[in-house]
Amino acid sequence: MSQHKSIFSLPIRVYFQDTDAGGVVYHASYVNFMERARTEWLRERYGYTNGGLLKEFGVVFVVRSIKLDYLKPALLDDLLTVTAGVRETGRSRVVVLQNVMRGEEVLVEAEVHLVCVSMSNFKPVSIPEVLRDQWKV
Repeated sequence: MSQHKSIFSLPIRVYFQDTDAGGVVYHASYVNFMERARTEWLRERYGYTNGGLLKEFGVVFVVRSIKLDYLKPALLDDLLTVTAGVRETGRSRVVVLQNVMRGEEVLVEAEVHLVCVSMSNFKPVSIPEVLRDQWKV
């Protein structure tokens, strides 16, 4: 699977709150890690915050579906790298590939389908042109 341009990465430390009683990262915590990485990717690479998209265009991106492959566990105090990159775009959707890594080791692979929706009625609308042009694969 090819990803768009360079891949964004965000370092994330595993805290106690992210783990189960055995110090292993709880499966749902990975979704939170990936959300943070997508938010920072949007901010750092494209200059938009979620609030900025809402204010300027009246839109937000919502998760339509997520496919996660858990390969190896992350542990308490691990320093992880969470990546994000565009795989494909449509009129109102974008597919983002994400990995959670410990060093060079891939722990979790994800394919996240996002849909751009209007905040007024939560119906799909076109991705703002400024983003769609940059996300073309």
